[in-house]
Amino acid sequence: MELLKSFRFKKSREKEKEAGGEHSSDNAVSEPFSLPSPIPEWPPGGGFAEGKIQMGELTLMKVTKFQKIWSFSQKNRNENGATFYKPIDVPSGFFLLGHCCHQNNKPLHGFALAVRESTTEKPLASPAIQKPVDYVLIWKSSSSENETGEESNVYFWVPSPPEGYQAMGFLVTKGPDKPLLDEIACVRTDLTDRSEVRNLILDIQPRSGDATFQVWNTRPAHRGMQGQGIPTGTFFCSANQQCMDDLNPVCLKNANCDLHAMPNLEQIHALIQHHGPMVFFHPKEKFLPSSVSWFFKNGAALYTKENSVGETIDVDGANLPAHGHNDGQHWIDLPNDTAKGNVKFGNLDSTELYCHIKPALGGTFTDIAMWVFCPFNGPGTLKLGMLNIPLGKIGQHVGDWEHFTLRIDNFDGVLSSIYYSQHSGGVWVDTPELEFITGNKAAVYSSKYGHASYPHAGLYLQGSQKLGIGIRNDAARSDFVLDSSRKYQIVAANYLGDDVVEPHWLKFMREWGPTVIYRSRINADRIIGYLPLKIKCSLEKFLNKLPCELCKEEGPTGPKEKNNWLGDERC
Repeated sequence: MELLKSFRFKKSREKEKEAGGEHSSDNAVSEPFSLPSPIPEWPPGGGFAEGKIQMGELTLMKVTKFQKIWSFSQKNRNENGATFYKPIDVPSGFFLLGHCCHQNNKPLHGFALAVRESTTEKPLASPAIQKPVDYVLIWKSSSSENETGEESNVYFWVPSPPEGYQAMGFLVTKGPDKPLLDEIACVRTDLTDRSEVRNLILDIQPRSGDATFQVWNTRPAHRGMQGQGIPTGTFFCSANQQCMDDLNPVCLKNANCDLHAMPNLEQIHALIQHHGPMVFFHPKEKFLPSSVSWFFKNGAALYTKENSVGETIDVDGANLPAHGHNDGQHWIDLPNDTAKGNVKFGNLDSTELYCHIKPALGGTFTDIAMWVFCPFNGPGTLKLGMLNIPLGKIGQHVGDWEHFTLRIDNFDGVLSSIYYSQHSGGVWVDTPELEFITGNKAAVYSSKYGHASYPHAGLYLQGSQKLGIGIRNDAARSDFVLDSSRKYQIVAANYLGDDVVEPHWLKFMREWGPTVIYRSRINADRIIGYLPLKIKCSLEKFLNKLPCELCKEEGPTGPKEKNNWLGDERC
């Protein structure tokens, strides 16, 4: 499957070069990566997958065809460079917000937004969009610094907006003449939100005494279920070597919190059935997942500080204390009888993914967070160079909630990226870098014993990959596989109101495991006490940075207690 992914990456890059990649003609056209299989016709209803999204006074449209302007890679620097594009084939009446930039070492992926004033909304005193009054040159390239062979100078312009309006992006030209004023739109300030620079795409160090020129991609500063920021697909750049805190990029804003482009219940089912990943557990995994009802039915009990015997839990969790907060007065534990050994090993046949559907990025995307429950999280293994040291009970606990998240584009219902949750953090992976198993269903690899999610098979270290020191996370394909497109349950979707009823157990805000009776750090200190002094010091610093789930002495809380239930994913 790695060969399949690599082949698709190579073909995408070849297509990009032919249509406008490095060393190509200036007027060549590029289109972004597309999924392996065609997108079906989604069930009708609402404003989902209609190609346009109305946000109050603005109508938004996604542009996915680009004309290459300039490609840059600096000589004598270990970097891949980037290419700048102009979105083209913009429908009549719509205006661009800026040009785009993409790293050369990745397939072209993404879009640019175009906007127009809505015809259905009564306009306020001031129009929603206006053309700029001028352009200001912020940086000019020097062809001697570019190793792509492109000789012409390139000019970067920032629009000067009218008073009360904001420029959303930058324009790039091949000559010194200013762009046309009607080439771009500025947006009324109350329809914009604060954005933030995210990843540095390009860092051009001039040979002369000129300032460094840097280019970033951006994302809305306010994200999560209630975030109103909408990404525009443009880049942000600066030639002033400003402090990061002084940079002030902006994005669009869903000012009315309008969620009409979110999918209805029938559309959600269709999305999951089309895009739901294949989840692979390690071939040596002992602690498999189960359904919550199987866990309760097979003896899991509710404990309190006053009741050490434990109360049987109803199959649907109806007798669990609901809502409130984690007050430490209640927790769930494995049964005390002979069934304990069987319950901790889970039951894959009963397993289903629990789906939380929520708006993302101002309602222009849908996040489908897919939660998996494992009755038990196994112990960790420390990799120390060539040595693998079992950590005894360190890392193990009752009740393990893990998840991954599909991010769906509400313009067309296409999978944009997948978030892989990995212990105390995680990573977003764009679709060109996913491993597709069948159709548009990507792979999710669950690590041995710890159940963290990864996009590809392999060894992942929590620690220093360079030094080969860290907690092992082994991911591999096996016959222990879960098809999330078939075995799932939608448990929460606030924006749908009464269409989705949350199960009783989801409202249990306490711990799904007891206080751990072992003292994990003492055990770890005993292990590293036998190591050479130099390695011992490095390892002690590493252990101090371990995720809390490896060192804390409490079971985990359920999905609704995680900060990403309402907020954005941690990465």
